[in-house]
Amino acid sequence: MRNPNSEVATLGGGCFWCLEAVFSHIRGVREVVSGYSGGFMEDPDYASVCSGRSGHAEVIRVEFDPDTVPYEQLLRIFFAIHDPTTLSRQGNDIGTQYRSVIFHHSAIQRETARMLIDELQHQRIWDAPIVTELKPAPPFFKAENYHQHYFSRNPDQGYCQFVIAPKLAKFRKEFLNWIGSV
Repeated sequence: MRNPNSEVATLGGGCFWCLEAVFSHIRGVREVVSGYSGGFMEDPDYASVCSGRSGHAEVIRVEFDPDTVPYEQLLRIFFAIHDPTTLSRQGNDIGTQYRSVIFHHSAIQRETARMLIDELQHQRIWDAPIVTELKPAPPFFKAENYHQHYFSRNPDQGYCQFVIAPKLAKFRKEFLNWIGSV
């Protein structure tokens, strides 16, 4: 059951393992769940999502305390740890399931995301335009149990060492004040 002082954010920025590893370390985040959202198939599984047949993106659902970590701060971290300028791709992960997407849960979240995207575009942090989709939150489907807390359970696995660990290190360096207890 969700805490009444909580909000939910649903974000996709490549492999959900990467996002989950970072967002689980943010002060004020109560829970991070890896899953699938934004497709047309009911009750998708990893195989259907990876094949591109379901239309879903790999996402995380983040339950957070907005009095501790504002939604805008979650989005600033989100944009810092993935490339929002590549369409349906993050590094070697290619396909619509790896698209950059923010599924907003309210008009306030939509407006906060829109303003931040405009601000970041104006700052020209990246050489290409931001292609992050901004859409109302569709149904969320929890990923299989072996995907949950993947990095913390498999820190020595190759993908974890070469892709996730550097993102986590970048987060720790750039957002030291937002690290919570793990």
